[in-house]
Amino acid sequence: MRILLTNDDGIQAPGLDTLRRALEEIAVVTVVAPDRERSATGHGITVDYPIRVAEYIFPDSPTQGWVIDGTPTDCVKLAVCALLEEPPDLVVSGINRGGNLGTDVLYSGTVSAAIEGIILGIPSIAVSLNSFDFQADYRYAASLTQRLCKEFKEWNLPPDAMLNVNVPAVPEAEIQGIQVTKLGIRRYEDVFQKRMDPRGRIYFWLAGNIVDNDEDQDTDVMFIKNNYVTITPVHFDLTNYQLLPDVKEKLKPILR
Repeated sequence: MRILLTNDDGIQAPGLDTLRRALEEIAVVTVVAPDRERSATGHGITVDYPIRVAEYIFPDSPTQGWVIDGTPTDCVKLAVCALLEEPPDLVVSGINRGGNLGTDVLYSGTVSAAIEGIILGIPSIAVSLNSFDFQADYRYAASLTQRLCKEFKEWNLPPDAMLNVNVPAVPEAEIQGIQVTKLGIRRYEDVFQKRMDPRGRIYFWLAGNIVDNDEDQDTDVMFIKNNYVTITPVHFDLTNYQLLPDVKEKLKPILR
């Protein structure tokens, strides 16, 4: 099996390194990752300046590495279309520092990298640990991802779907189980902090506190609160199919 590994926390992130070591036990791994943190870049791609690429050496491993000054989506697109001799069997993005739950997937560079994989026709997984602690332990999340990768051929997922995996940041003994579930709703309050620089100019810093008040208990947002691993199939078709007939009916006078 050939796995393309990427992330949005940068090529030196501990989550990526822990996952790389686990995946090397079951596959030929190639790492293509950003040169620095690229969190919350969504599905952005670089179109207004050249993308710089350099080989990256892992001292303890023969794994081929590339570091680029682009986005996570750039990493996957560039790897598949230019750097690799043949497409990988699987794209894995992570392990992200911090959960990517509910509506977070619309902003997440981690999830967007996996979505780029399925846009290119390659099965993909995004993996996140629900903690922003720089000393977080990624070993269980890496082990779980290794198991998922071993079994991915049995998934029979449609080509336009990837798996979004979120792991609670608790000891393995406290994990209550694994739930395949839907995305929830995640909101933030006090999103912008107004500040002033030393020259008296006002600026804003994007921050905010998470407010998980989704009343639907059958979501990734709610299950992870109870220490369940959540796995959600995600695709990139944003069409609201339920509304199609109604919109067609209302727009009949102008449709041709």
